[in-house]
Amino acid sequence: MTDSTYASHPIDSERMPWIPMGRPGLAFKPLRFFRDGSGWMYLFRLEPGTRIPRHRHVGESHAFNLSGRRQLLDTGEVIGPGTYVYEPAGNVDSWQVVGDDPVVLHITVKGAIEYLGDDGQVLKSVSPAERLETYRRWCQEHGTEFLATCE
Repeated sequence: MTDSTYASHPIDSERMPWIPMGRPGLAFKPLRFFRDGSGWMYLFRLEPGTRIPRHRHVGESHAFNLSGRRQLLDTGEVIGPGTYVYEPAGNVDSWQVVGDDPVVLHITVKGAIEYLGDDGQVLKSVSPAERLETYRRWCQEHGTEFLATCE
């Protein structure tokens, strides 16, 4: 018998639908929610022209660009497929999809994401628990199997 503590937990993301994330142009496929509530891992899809408003990462973030191109609005740098971006805790940025193709990222987020107004005031905060609840609720409402891991 295998101890499940040390067992692999494969997830077939092809079996998951893209789940809308609020406003048009954003969708995600959750892969893992950390059991201690500290973060989550997901595939993030953004349609051409979609802009991510100014936000701050409370914890660190790791993003690997799988397809499409996005421009970091603070530096002008364009991130394409195969590029990894590390954002330390406290990082503030905004970016948008450039070109005609959707962007798909593999992201690991630790802590909440705070969306900021022009004056730096927090307008909205999204915690790992809220993202997990969004996914649970979506699965229930659509009769879809919960496929992400919670480890």
